[in-house]
Parts: sequence; C-alpha cells; structure tokens
Amino acid sequence: MPNANPTPIVFACSCDDTMTLDAKALAQAGGEIRLATQLCRKGIAAYRTALAEGRPITVGCTQEAPLFQEIADEAAASPVFANIRETAGWSEAKGVGPKMAALLAAARIVQPEPDNVSLHSEGVALIYGRDETAIAVARRLSDSLDVTVLLTKPDAITPPSRADFPVLRGTIRSVRGYLGTFDIVVDDYAAPLPSSRDALRWEAPRNGALSKCDILIDLSGNAPLFSAHGLRDGYLRADPTRAEAVERLIGEAATLVGSFDKPRYVHFAESLCAHSRNKKIGCTRCLDVCPTGAITPAGTVVSISAEICAGCGACASVCPTGAVTYALPGSENLTQKLRTLISVYARAGGKSPVVLVHDGDHGNALIEACARFGRGLPANVLPLTVNEITQIELGFVAAAYAYGAAGLVVLSRAKPKHDLGPLYRLAELSEAIIAPLGLPTIRILETDDPDALSDLAGAASVAAPSRFLPMTGGRHLAQTALKELHRASGESATAVPLPVGAPFGTVVLDTAACTLCLACVSACPASALLDDEGAPTLRFQEDACVQCGMCKATCPEKAITLSPRLDIAAWAGGAVTLKREEPYHCIKCAKPFGVKSTVERIVAKLADKHWMYSGANAPQLDLIRMCDDCRVETTMNAGFDPHNSPPRPLPRTE
Repeated sequence: MPNANPTPIVFACSCDDTMTLDAKALAQAGGEIRLATQLCRKGIAAYRTALAEGRPITVGCTQEAPLFQEIADEAAASPVFANIRETAGWSEAKGVGPKMAALLAAARIVQPEPDNVSLHSEGVALIYGRDETAIAVARRLSDSLDVTVLLTKPDAITPPSRADFPVLRGTIRSVRGYLGTFDIVVDDYAAPLPSSRDALRWEAPRNGALSKCDILIDLSGNAPLFSAHGLRDGYLRADPTRAEAVERLIGEAATLVGSFDKPRYVHFAESLCAHSRNKKIGCTRCLDVCPTGAITPAGTVVSISAEICAGCGACASVCPTGAVTYALPGSENLTQKLRTLISVYARAGGKSPVVLVHDGDHGNALIEACARFGRGLPANVLPLTVNEITQIELGFVAAAYAYGAAGLVVLSRAKPKHDLGPLYRLAELSEAIIAPLGLPTIRILETDDPDALSDLAGAASVAAPSRFLPMTGGRHLAQTALKELHRASGESATAVPLPVGAPFGTVVLDTAACTLCLACVSACPASALLDDEGAPTLRFQEDACVQCGMCKATCPEKAITLSPRLDIAAWAGGAVTLKREEPYHCIKCAKPFGVKSTVERIVAKLADKHWMYSGANAPQLDLIRMCDDCRVETTMNAGFDPHNSPPRPLPRTE
C-alpha cells in the first residue's frame, strides 16, 4: 500500500557555489534535503530520478523553473519552487541558512486556485475625444474593432472622405459598467450632416442619448470618467497630446476582443454584513474604502461586483464582521504560510525575524535588484509575497507578532498602485494594540530604491511565541491571534483604547434614559446585544460587538454610545447585564409584560391629562395595565369607541 504522506524531496542548489548551503539548518525545512551545485545542468539527471520516485518535490530555484516544470510535465508531476538565491543566498549577511529553510518549507503551503469571473468583449469600442486625434486612433483600430467616435465640444473638424465609422458629437454625462458592458448617457448628442463640406456641421442636439459599448477609449483630455480609472477593465485613457501614451493605448485596445477571466478577489457572506437594519445605516467601512465603486448598498447588505473589483482587498481589511474576506489567497492560507515561515526560521536557529510583505511585481523586482547589485536582504528578513499589500488584515498582523516576529515591514511602490489610506489606518490600529506590549509597530516602506531593503532591522519579539493553527479567517482569526498575542507577550489583559472605527469595543448605556424597549437588540446584526425571556433585560457580549453603530442609530432615547477598545478579559467574561428591571404583571391575567417602571410612568403621565383617560373615561387607564390579549378582550366587551372624542370648538369666523 503506498504511503499516504510520503516524505517530500527538497532540492537546494548552490548555483555554481555562488552561495553557501547550511545542510544542518536546511534540514529544518522538513523532508529529504538533496544538495546540488548546478541542478539545472549537471544535476538534471538527479532531478529526473527524484521525479520518478513519485514524491512531492520542492526546488530551491525560480530562475530555471520553466525548465524544471517542463521536465516535470513529462512525469505528470507538480513541483513547487522557492527563491532562496536572491532572497537569501546572494547576500552579504552571514547565517542565512535558517531563512533558506523557512522559505523552502513555506513554499509547500500552496495557494488554492481562485474562482474566476468571465468578461466578454465583442470589440465594440467608443472612442471619446475632442479633435482629429480621436478620428486618427479610430482609423488605426477600425480593422480590429467596431469603432464609433464621439467628440465632445469639438472645434472645426474636417469631414472624413469616407464614412468608415460613425463620427458623432456629444458629452458623456454618466457612465457605468466594465469591459463588455458599458452603459453611457450622452448630452448634446448630434449626428453630422452628410452635406458637411469644409467642416462638420451637426444636426439639432438632444440630451439623454443612451449608448452601449464593450470598450471605452477616453482621449478627451478631461477628468477621468471613473474613480481609480486605471483599475477599470475595458476603460483606456490617455492624454491626446502625448504620442507615446496614445500608441500604448492603441496596442492595448486592439487586444480586448474575446473572453477574459479575472479572479474573484473577495468572498462575501451576506448573513454577516452589518450595513443596515430597519432603514438605519450602520457599517459603511467597505463602501468608504473601495476605490473603484465595486461596492454599492443593496438594502440591509452591500453588493460587490466581481467584474469591477480590482482586487486591492481594502474592503476585507476593514470589514469588522468577516462578511468580506480576501480570496487570493484566503487569510487562513496566508497565515499558515506566515506561521511556517517564522516557526521554521526559529527552529533552524534564526533570531529576530522581520517579515517583509510585498507584492509579486514590484517587490520581487526590488529584492532581485538588491541581491544582484547591492548587499542583499539581511539574514533575518523573511520575504512574504502577497497578491496586493493592501489585502493584509489585523488578524495577519496580530498573528505575525504572536508567532514571534520582531518587526513587520510592508513594501510599497513609491507611487502606490492602490490607495494606502486603509493600510495606514490598519497601522494606526495595530500600533494602539501592539505598542502597549512593547513590540515594534508596522513600518510601511514606500520606495523604488533596492538599497533601502538592506537596512531593515528587527526589534523586540514576544517572550513565548505562539504556534496556534489558523483554522479560519476574518474576525475569528483576528480574535484568536489577538488572544494568543497577549498570552505570548505575558502582559496582563487590560483594556486598551482604540481609534474611532476600530472593529472592537463596548457600548456605554445611559441606564436612566434607557426604557428597555430592546429596539437595539433586534437591530444588532452581530448579536452582541441580547435580551432575556425571563425579565426585561439588556445584556452585552463584548467579543461579538463590531462597533457598527446600529444600536446607537436605532435607540429612540439616544441612550447608547460606542467606546472602541480592546479588552481581552471582557471577551472571556461572557455577556454582562447592562440593565434589568421587573416586568409589569397584567392586572387581569397576571401575565408579565413590558417594563414595570415604564408602564407606571405612562400611567402617571396620562391620568387626568388626556380625554381618553379622564373623567368618565378614567377606567380606560386599566387598559394600559393589561397585556395585549386582555386589552383587546376588554376593549371589545366594553364597546369603547376611541373616536368618541369631545366635540371640537367651532372655528372663529370673525
């Protein structure tokens, strides 16, 4: 019977002895370590032999990955690859063996394939311009695309000698959509007169004309038609006065015909969304940070367009409930890789690990340049590639420090691809949590200079690193990691105030103002506010509170305020009672209903002060002292007419 969990084979190559391999440290990567000096050339036979064994294979080389993969395809094998040369071996730092072991081990945590969403374009293109440049671009693209030109407020335009494609006039009022489905509203719309001679003359204009296209090419020179316009699939924009930009646009536009797959970057669980209840707006965090407008309100929840989403992950990083989670990869998979990276590094003898979070394009290029032309990464800097740096969440940050990181650096372009505002707010939130524990806070490094990577240093780390397994992502991961961080740091679990907008905190109740109407309980999307069937009671479970503000917005007495904080002890303490009163017992059947103080207060306010409860109608006060069933029965039997009010005084006519 074959071994269900065969020992993996791990190849580490010294690349013609340009780097030193520490066999003892590499052994901590797990598996059977096989060393080579030129695996891609003289050692290729050893690689083929390993493939024939049918065991999982890790290759410590990414430069020659195409060759290794081609050979593996012949054996129907799927090796994984780790870059231990540029990230570790080609460095002036000594003692890089623990980092190599960590990178080889982490490479075996494979990212699951994402779900995809398809975009389809038939090549129908609208070229929005202001002069002959738009017409010239249309001529260049007319062989590959079905083009139409729309000119906004044009000056004199020489009529084309052949009407190979429509040339129209108009100004785009609004547009929505993405590659394959743009919906456009045009004002001042007009077609040219066929009799135009030296310059185009136009028919009578009209507003509100509708148009559809697959590709929208913007050469108007005006403000972009979309926020974060560079991230909208199918929308191409260039300055018409810059010839090189127009040329790039033409080349890109010609390729946008056919079907295209893009990842579904985020998963959304409607049942966890805390956006709205009872027409009261609560949480808008994801709406506030989405740069592309992919997220819109949809009743009590939000709607996320996978077609518009550009994958920055800011929504997942700020979602307090875990309704939105990043999927490329999921936070559970990413945290497992983080755990492996730090734990194997420590087991191999590494000290003061600094985690360097970077994206694949900019980060890999900078690290390679640092290794080839500079001093290379320090021995304690552990690079971790993510899809987008803006995807990291509080759970990831807390887990890094709980596992023993002595620093966390996020590497960004000098001109970031995505808005870093949410990332800086995450750093602010993390600082409020981590600084009291004596740990270094997140550093966001915005640079295109590879030499800046040679000077990253670590600081303090927790006394007893945790090795907890991330079983899920979202809010649960954040809470688990924060608990483990406090345990590992040895600090007492005292309450820490957090910035406004933090996903943790308590509610402060004005007990004198609260009438125990319990409207807040029905509005709370996270079940942090609870009632009690036995008596009028308002209870609060702090670890469930997401600080969405729904309770505050719903409370008719304005008796609730929010207080963001992190209180691990309160999380462990269970639900606490904020207010409890005696129920009022029906004077007819003795069934408990309502709140005693509230019923008595209403009776006192109405007695002899309203015609329905004064004079001959005074017995009607007893209806307020009855439960719903007894009130209806008594009213029906007594024949009380609530409309039998005293006559209104006659209006004055003088």
